[in-house]
Amino acid sequence: MMNRIAIFQNPQPDTWPALTERNAPDDAAVEQSVRHIIAEVRAHGDEALRRFALAFDHAHIDALALSDDERQRMEQGVSNDVKRAIDRAMHHIEAFHAAQRPHTVDVYTQQGVHCIQKAVPLQRVGLYIPGGRAPLFSTVLMLALPARIAGCKEVVLCTPQGADGFIAPEIIYAANRCGVHTIYRIGGAQAIAAMAYGTESIAPVNKIFGPGNRYVTHAKQQVSVHTAIDMPAGPSEVLVMADDTARPDFIAADMLSQAEHGPDSQAMLVCQSSALAEAVATEVERQTALLPRAALVEQSLSKSRIIVLPTRQAMTDFANAYAAEHLIVQMERPWEIAERITAAGSVFVGHYSPESAGDYASGTNHTLPTSGWAAAYSGVNLDSYFHKITFQELSSEGLASLAPTITTMARAEGLEAHARAVEVRTRR
Repeated sequence: MMNRIAIFQNPQPDTWPALTERNAPDDAAVEQSVRHIIAEVRAHGDEALRRFALAFDHAHIDALALSDDERQRMEQGVSNDVKRAIDRAMHHIEAFHAAQRPHTVDVYTQQGVHCIQKAVPLQRVGLYIPGGRAPLFSTVLMLALPARIAGCKEVVLCTPQGADGFIAPEIIYAANRCGVHTIYRIGGAQAIAAMAYGTESIAPVNKIFGPGNRYVTHAKQQVSVHTAIDMPAGPSEVLVMADDTARPDFIAADMLSQAEHGPDSQAMLVCQSSALAEAVATEVERQTALLPRAALVEQSLSKSRIIVLPTRQAMTDFANAYAAEHLIVQMERPWEIAERITAAGSVFVGHYSPESAGDYASGTNHTLPTSGWAAAYSGVNLDSYFHKITFQELSSEGLASLAPTITTMARAEGLEAHARAVEVRTRR
């Protein structure tokens, strides 16, 4: 029988740091292992990728990239129902992200001083899509569609191949539909290293996107000194805010939808009454027993919590302190709460807005910051695929007008050459 999820009654704010801790094991050994993998890929390129694929995935790999024929053949395994679901989700995701297209800023800060900021798409991006226990083909849509909309010149995707040569056909179908240029049959930290530093077969990318296990997460963090990454990320998490208008079965289902991602995931509930807390704890036990991944879910729930707080303000303060990847507000007048949230990856407002909708088909992106990073980082959006360049043009009159300001500031900083670069022009 599973252990009952822990309930904390009206904890004081000085205890909140402990209650907001994530379900994250000590990763010193993982960090060292990833450092070795990255070094091997940098030193030995394709040979290291094949060696690690054999060691970790028991996969014998000759050509790292899938051919066009393989891509067309592999996608045939997708049912028509799944194809229709993917196509409909694509429509919503594309509509939401296309509306985010950035605009050019074009300003004369004064007469003769013209300043422009222009968003330029990244030229080459790399997407990581996990295989393993849950092949996340939905993540292909969330990462490849914005890249296409942004106008990225080249989009490559890495996903692991199994020992039997299998890659989930849904991943291939989604990649084909979204215009991914090249698919590589490699996974793990070695795939991140290959996209960051390049090998004989894989050119380095400008930025790496995508979720993964602890090895992939550490690899992204380690290569970020060289190659941009979308965000720091770790195991999935959800925090549900609920009052007595919420249904325990809805809440439990939302908590379990994240707990089933993996043993390191975390599901939190903040509610106003002990009665609701007990009802949800009971419902979580009942629903867990019905899940095919019950044993895995129980590991996640062992580090999950129910927090009972007396007021809406205290609940909101706790939610902002936790900074959830996914925040669900199942409360009366939910927008009053949602508008006071300052730290969350994505917010689901009302009783009929499950986190699953954002994971698949509402249109928002499900690649989100975890582990408290939502206090400072955004989830993936169209801006993630651009970098912004500024331009300026000064006329001779504009420079003459600014010259006293520039030279005074430059000399105050002890930078004489800066001042002379202006004066050599204004003297003429």
